[in-house]
Amino acid sequence: MKNIYCSLFGHDYRVSKVITYHVKEYKCKRCNSEVTIDGNGKLIELTPKRREINSVLNRVHLKRLEKSQKILMIDY
Repeated sequence: MKNIYCSLFGHDYRVSKVITYHVKEYKCKRCNSEVTIDGNGKLIELTPKRREINSVLNRVHLKRLEKSQKILMIDY
């Protein structure tokens, strides 16, 4: 029944995980389908390969943030 609603009225995506400032993972509130943002800014299905890419991207992003925080602390 949930898939019928989504096919008629569209998905109701909510952010499930923030990867970077621009990349996020979304999950439909009704049918639990998962999507993410591709390089062109379009929603695409979240496959295991894309989930792994997002986790690596998240680690790189967090390390860069951490490094910039340390540089800011040294300047003061």
